[in-house]
Amino acid sequence: MIVGSLASIWRYPVKSLRGEPLDSVAVDAAGIPGDRSSALFVRSGHAREGKTFRGKEHDRLHLTNDPVEAVRLGAERGVALEHQIGEHFFDDAPISLLLDVWLRELRVHAGYEVQPERFRPNFFVRARPDFGLKEGDLADAELLLGAVRLRVRDPIGRCVTTTYDPEGAASDPEVLQFVVRERNGWMGVYCDVLQAGVVRTGDDVVLRASS
Repeated sequence: MIVGSLASIWRYPVKSLRGEPLDSVAVDAAGIPGDRSSALFVRSGHAREGKTFRGKEHDRLHLTNDPVEAVRLGAERGVALEHQIGEHFFDDAPISLLLDVWLRELRVHAGYEVQPERFRPNFFVRARPDFGLKEGDLADAELLLGAVRLRVRDPIGRCVTTTYDPEGAASDPEVLQFVVRERNGWMGVYCDVLQAGVVRTGDDVVLRASS
């Protein structure tokens, strides 16, 4: 079953900072190389000492892709940060995927085009008009994107970072309120990589039933 086509690809080199769009990417078993391959850790000045400093803790992090600038932003709030490089600093699974159809009711409710960037997906899919499945319907299903094969793990539960405007305008708390009230707090799905390969914008996204 064809779900739709891949509209956008994003990689987030530093966890919680601005992502970068890609036209194509070689996906391996651990996800997208370079995705969330470094993170900011709290050294002092915050309850998350020794843990990652995220968008939840600072609503401006997503506006920069420069870890030096992010450290400065933390210092302005009295938080000492250290930029650490590793392999991946994922919240849960290596790949996140979002369909435009899941945003439709939210956009109608909000009265404007709620940007997919608020939800920080790796893959954003433009669904066919007749596709009506929701996140929970896809649990354990396989998705083919170009040469890449994914297995859907779980719906993604959302937090306050979805209320932040990607371009820095005023936050909109109704975004998260709607997702919690009308969509069980879900927007998008986490996936594991079953087969590595190259994926490109414009590739078909095909759903295979869970085995």
